[in-house]
Amino acid sequence: MNRMFFSTSALWIFTLMLVLAPGLSAQPRIKDVVRVESPRVALVGYGLIVGLNGSGDRSSGNRGSVFTIQSISNMLERFGITVPQEQLRTRNAAAVMVTGEIPAYGRNGTRFDITVSSLGDAKSLEGGVLLMTPLVDAAGTPFAMGQGAVSIGGFNIETSAGEQLRKNYALVGRVPDGASLTREVPGGSIDITQPLRLHLLNPDFRTASMISDSINAMISRNPAFVDTTQAAPAAPISPAMVEVPYPPSVASEGDAVRFIAALEILAVQPDVEARVVINERTGTVVAGSAVRIDEVLISHGNLTIHTRRTPVISQPAPFSTGQTVQDEVTETQAEEDLPKTAVINRTTNVGELAEALNALGLKPRDMISIFQAIKEAGALRAELIIL
Repeated sequence: MNRMFFSTSALWIFTLMLVLAPGLSAQPRIKDVVRVESPRVALVGYGLIVGLNGSGDRSSGNRGSVFTIQSISNMLERFGITVPQEQLRTRNAAAVMVTGEIPAYGRNGTRFDITVSSLGDAKSLEGGVLLMTPLVDAAGTPFAMGQGAVSIGGFNIETSAGEQLRKNYALVGRVPDGASLTREVPGGSIDITQPLRLHLLNPDFRTASMISDSINAMISRNPAFVDTTQAAPAAPISPAMVEVPYPPSVASEGDAVRFIAALEILAVQPDVEARVVINERTGTVVAGSAVRIDEVLISHGNLTIHTRRTPVISQPAPFSTGQTVQDEVTETQAEEDLPKTAVINRTTNVGELAEALNALGLKPRDMISIFQAIKEAGALRAELIIL
């Protein structure tokens, strides 16, 4: 009777929290910074895509895709049609590798997206349909079956004159909800006898500690959750994981779902590492809110060097036995812009840092060099990441 009372009380508490919590705080929720531990199994399979408009794998010549012809021949034999492989001529089919991942807590019949990638020499998978394809895990155990229309979000058109019009990449596509689980995933259900594990999306010691403190504060305010045998129910096991034992009032998977839902809506302000991310290929600079710079002196100027070669023709005198010789004269000029010098005071936020760098009139490429130099000078209080 006591367990039934606790379970019913917990249900009302969970419902009240779910109704009131969205308006309590604008801070990030625990569900925004963690992922509940659950088995995730990667799947792979080999399949055929048919219905292509002559853009599939080639079936003739020395460079044809032999495995595609063999797959088509084997498929036809299953339907009672025997055709010699050397007589098959089709460009409307393509061999593909199919990949996907079982979603969290997937059950028999759960559907999920899969990705198809061309394995042969097809030109495009546009308009194709993936035939029934078994999907297996790393051990070869079949877990799902894939089938459906392929979506590539682009096209690849070639004319007989050699002209080509292409949008996006046409040899990789997705089949929305194209796979269905055919067996239960081990550990796919909630086990209330084992602690609930929350994995941080961005591992951090302080964030893990704040998450556990927030959960313990919520549990202490709800008598139905309190377990007198535990000093602190939630505990950070590492900077990447927080472990929460289920309270005695959780007696079924339904109670566990409501308990997890109550934890997920708790507000928590994650701690952010100070980072400056630089992409040299695109000239992009992104600085986090925790980036700080000590007082530094920056002098920046541009040096432009022009090198010009002028051809010179040397001809021999008339009636001489000499030959005409061509030579080059090289002329080099150097132009240096007036350097821009400024003192950047110690900044306390990203806004001040942006104003200080904009005052120098710097371009993104110049900012990349300056951030690298500030880091070498020891004035950048952040991690510098170059992509």
